[in-house]
Amino acid sequence: MDTLLFQVKKLIPQKLFLQLQPVYHYSLALLGALIYRFPSRKIIVIGVTGTKGKTSVVELTNAILEKAGYKTALLNTVRYKIDTEAYDNKFKMTMPGRFFVQSLLRKAVQKKCQYAIVEMTSEGARQYRHKFIAMDALIFTNLAPEHIESHGSYEKYRDAKLSIAKALEGSKKTRTIMVANIDDNEGGRFLNLSVKEKYPYGIADAEPYEISQDEMWFTFGGTRIRAQLRGRFNLYNILAALTLAKSQNISIEVMRSAIESFRGIPGRMEYIELDPTNPIRNKQDFVVIVDYAHTPDSLAKVYDVFQHSRKICVLGATGGGRDRWKRKEMGRIADAECAHVILTNEDPYDENPRDIVNEVASGITQPTYRIIMDRREAIREALKEAETSDTVIITGKGTDPYIMGANNTKLPWSDANVAREELAHVLQSRV
Repeated sequence: MDTLLFQVKKLIPQKLFLQLQPVYHYSLALLGALIYRFPSRKIIVIGVTGTKGKTSVVELTNAILEKAGYKTALLNTVRYKIDTEAYDNKFKMTMPGRFFVQSLLRKAVQKKCQYAIVEMTSEGARQYRHKFIAMDALIFTNLAPEHIESHGSYEKYRDAKLSIAKALEGSKKTRTIMVANIDDNEGGRFLNLSVKEKYPYGIADAEPYEISQDEMWFTFGGTRIRAQLRGRFNLYNILAALTLAKSQNISIEVMRSAIESFRGIPGRMEYIELDPTNPIRNKQDFVVIVDYAHTPDSLAKVYDVFQHSRKICVLGATGGGRDRWKRKEMGRIADAECAHVILTNEDPYDENPRDIVNEVASGITQPTYRIIMDRREAIREALKEAETSDTVIITGKGTDPYIMGANNTKLPWSDANVAREELAHVLQSRV
């Protein structure tokens, strides 16, 4: 259905479509809800919004709910699932078309899932993809500049996020719950809305805590918890999920068990190693990381996790035709944090990929940076440069399944798979 509507939309003159766009998107949202008989009314829906951490919070929340014995559905950038059936999200959209989302919720109801956890984006909100989804709870993670050119300003971007919270404010559900990061500058705006229950969280809720390059220890509700995740930003993600679980009266022991058994998410601070059966696996004496980091703030936070390691960094920019403002800034951050920088192609769409990379390069002053447009070759060269105790960090795509080119062409891709393949070649060459 969504594909058919996309084809019909292409037949409408662009100027006319821009005028009709709000009505078009609202009508589709209503039609999708009508066709699937408003399934969100019959399941507990938890929305997750913010700039960073949304996918991680969805997965952490899901892990806790599953550990508590609930059947769940979820939708995020990486995957979607209904009970035990899970699928990779290959739509290149966190929130696919309205018919898809409503269909997923209907199937979740049919499978007798008690909870659905849905990642909600500003782009989705602008197209009314959150409309007619009756939320019970919303988790707000944080806000930083993103999609500025698309929305027109930071304030409009923020307001798009707030429109999701206002949908919760108008929800007819028995309980409406706002979980918000009080340490974020925008957290107060979300907590000031008229919802029935408010649960702020912040880093103080985890004290005392310790974070190393490999794991973290923290305290929540008087219980000491170990997590196999890295970075202070992930501690915030965990706190968001734990605070939501607290609102659902889930015991601290269930929370602790779920967090301590959580192994991470593909494409989010993902450690790349060879299969344990590979005889050359023990030759890897450096770390390889694949991460989705696609904003200046998230890039800096990934680099900070490895602040005591010499870093070799592979990056591009987040795509052609948007967010040009951050390209130079991402180059500047890599320049300051990385011993060696390799710039490469990412998702140019209809823009000249070399122009994108050159804008990133304008923020780099070190004379040793390289431009290698072939992304596989760039990853290979970074791995070849790695020495004992170094960290190779490959950012920008995470689990994105394609490199997007001109006229919406798609090149099947996986940073993790390519990094693993090239790592095997590099280690073999050193035997």
